[in-house]
Amino acid sequence: MNKEYLIYKLSDEVKNSCKIPKEAFTQYGVKRGLRNEDGSGVLVGLTNIGNVVGYERDDKGQLHPCEGKLYYRGYELNDLVEPLLKEKRFGFEEIAYLLLSGQLPDKEELQAFTELLNDNMPLDHRTIVHIIDLEGSNIMNILARCVLEMYTFDPNPDDISRDNLMRQSIELIAKFPTIIAYAYNIYRHSVQGRSLHIRHPKENLSIAENFLYMIKHYDYTELDARMLDLLMIVQAEHGGGNNSTFTVRVTSSTRTDTYSSIAAGIGSLKGPLHGGANIKCINMFHHLKEAIKDWTNVDELDTYLNRMLAKEAYDHTGLIYGIGHAVYTLSDPRAMELKRLAGLLAKEKGREEEYNFLRLIEEEGIKCLMAHRKSDKPACANLDFYSGFIYEMIGLPQEIYTPIFAMSRIVGWTAHRIEELNFEGRRIIRPAYKNILGQKEYIPIDNR
Repeated sequence: MNKEYLIYKLSDEVKNSCKIPKEAFTQYGVKRGLRNEDGSGVLVGLTNIGNVVGYERDDKGQLHPCEGKLYYRGYELNDLVEPLLKEKRFGFEEIAYLLLSGQLPDKEELQAFTELLNDNMPLDHRTIVHIIDLEGSNIMNILARCVLEMYTFDPNPDDISRDNLMRQSIELIAKFPTIIAYAYNIYRHSVQGRSLHIRHPKENLSIAENFLYMIKHYDYTELDARMLDLLMIVQAEHGGGNNSTFTVRVTSSTRTDTYSSIAAGIGSLKGPLHGGANIKCINMFHHLKEAIKDWTNVDELDTYLNRMLAKEAYDHTGLIYGIGHAVYTLSDPRAMELKRLAGLLAKEKGREEEYNFLRLIEEEGIKCLMAHRKSDKPACANLDFYSGFIYEMIGLPQEIYTPIFAMSRIVGWTAHRIEELNFEGRRIIRPAYKNILGQKEYIPIDNR
């Protein structure tokens, strides 16, 4: 039999073997996507790290929309971000300390922790050679492979004691920016034919500054660096239920090594329904800038957005990217912070007209989506709606948008891994799937 035809035949047979009636999920009480009928997540674990609040539940168990809140170790996100804006200082390192330990550091602890991160930012020369060998590959894949390779350089990779987990976490947080920066510079050289620059991280810079230095040399402003720092903060953690963090917790529950678990989280985040959504949003924005002649004309914009929802325009998916969230209802606190940051950056970059247009897309996109759904369930802009625009204004290429998300979320991943392996009564995470296919009688090969 022709091998290409065999692949086609196997694929065609999958059409039938994968059929599961939608009503069967209701019949057997299955929570598709680990979601309840009211849209809330199925409770599968407990955590002390992040808390995502998008609705309130009354005494009768009914959900009611509310303004979104995000808490890191009990502290509301806005309360952590506001002092950094006022004091014009970098804070990602401080937030990393908080998420890993559960406590805000004092000045001496923060200084020592920052120095520890800086000490661990340089890469082993073997990792650099490995990145060069992978030139042209997807940077998220390079990141995952480099993480797996770190296992071979670790003198004690399988030790899951608290001390060793913390050491590994700090090394991963410190090395992610360097791996991503080097991978992009090599991609830029091999694919785009540009000059190759490998810049070593500097001791006296924050992680955000060091990343921009390694990517752009000194071609960035102080506001660029502070905006990247704050963007990393709002992406650092989002509870245990988001897909990539849950992936890290599931794999950690088997007591596998740190590098295997984190590589799995990277694979999850890469997906366009998760971390890859920021590229979908900025590409949609570019399209709308071309498609809408008058950026202030609400009627023209609404007409086009409704055509998108009807699958008649843009990419015919029926989606307005960046609008809607699985948990948040009235607002996503991360999007609220990024909207404010985008406004500050747009003013410096002379891109206020685009920023105002993006805000109009948000407002009208929510209205059009709710009308299209014929539902009073509120929707809001999510994190991805503004993040791509901020990256673009800083001058960062799309190839590293999702890797920067990973560079931020590695803090939350490692914090959740440590918690998963250290709380009392831990068990391997092993949910059930019900098989709904009846038994079959075996047929000898000569009779098939």
